[in-house]
Amino acid sequence: MITLIDLKKAKMQALKEHDSNKQNVLGVLIGAYQKAEIDKRAKNEEMSDADMVSLLNKTLKELEDEKTMYASANRLDDVKNLDYQIGIVKTYMPTMMSEDDIKKVIDGLADKSIKGIMIAFKTKYAGKADMGLVSKVAKSYQGK
Repeated sequence: MITLIDLKKAKMQALKEHDSNKQNVLGVLIGAYQKAEIDKRAKNEEMSDADMVSLLNKTLKELEDEKTMYASANRLDDVKNLDYQIGIVKTYMPTMMSEDDIKKVIDGLADKSIKGIMIAFKTKYAGKADMGLVSKVAKSYQGK
């Protein structure tokens, strides 16, 4: 998973490349990461992969909302910049499990109830599987 050091290195590289758009979005990610890390430390916890995925998803949502706002105002240059920033953030997203991967994991579980499946994925595969897709696949296993 991506670390604070990786983000800072990427920001330094963007600085060398004079890519202010990339610098901006990486600065936002670094700030959000540091804030989340401080919050976790206050609770005597460590940043997990799931925390990082949550942070990336939140940043993506904020950028998408901002893009929608600019698109409705017909500010196409800003929309183009936000598309670029969204692409940068997406490069740090982990590859999510496919539906087939989820089915393989569920087939290996002793408890195939929705609750059992969801607990297994939240504990072992947090940040690696789309929980909406897991829920959909879990529902297909009910009644078998």
